[in-house]
Amino acid sequence: MADGPLDFQSMQYAFAAHLRDPGRHPPLPDVDPARLRLYRELLFNNIESFVTAGFPVLKSILTRAQWLALVQDFFASHHSKTPLFVEIAEEFLSYLHDERGERSDDPAFLLELAHYEWVELALAVSEAEPLRSDESFLQDPLSGMIRLSELAWPLAYRFPVHRIGPSYQPAEPPDPPTFLVVYRDPDDAVRFLEINPATYRLLQLLEGGPLPARECLLRTADALHHPDPASFLDFGADILRELAERGVIGADILSDPFI
Repeated sequence: MADGPLDFQSMQYAFAAHLRDPGRHPPLPDVDPARLRLYRELLFNNIESFVTAGFPVLKSILTRAQWLALVQDFFASHHSKTPLFVEIAEEFLSYLHDERGERSDDPAFLLELAHYEWVELALAVSEAEPLRSDESFLQDPLSGMIRLSELAWPLAYRFPVHRIGPSYQPAEPPDPPTFLVVYRDPDDAVRFLEINPATYRLLQLLEGGPLPARECLLRTADALHHPDPASFLDFGADILRELAERGVIGADILSDPFI
């Protein structure tokens, strides 16, 4: 029995499949090839421009041929779960992490660099509001109940992703690993701060919810097996003050600072 004409939805799928990957999917009959080629170029260029906007450093370290092949594979093989242009970067990251797999000619830091660039974009477009701390907390950082801003993400990477670019592309992960907090400050600028393991651990604790500042510091000292937790409080107070000034944490003054 001969196949009948395609229904409208099947025609849409066939049309889209050809536009995404013309080498594997034939064009619809009775459609001008030149028009198809032009339409495909317009679609691909739109996607490529959005991916470029989200991952400019990644693009800068690849050759033009490598970059276009990467975006073309994403365009052809990834099925996005969102119609929103602003979320294309997250779809591209998902493609890199879950679908593409590692390739022999990829930089060893490719996935980490892509994640770092996506974090910067995600924070820039987030609808969350930056935190502002009470001035009295800055005077006495051990007296507050502290919380991590929704716009501050503590991150650990094998590679120093914040330094990678055309002139610096490490082949092996250096020792020690890189700890960062990427955040959007009260002026809505996305920034990063390289932090030490102690600060990273402190921010990890706050990801679980607000804590009294003193308790948070003592728990951090315990987790790091610090030999003198009391002295760690003095060191930690300065860290909390800097983090609050940057908008990484917010704080409310406790009625009893020893709670």
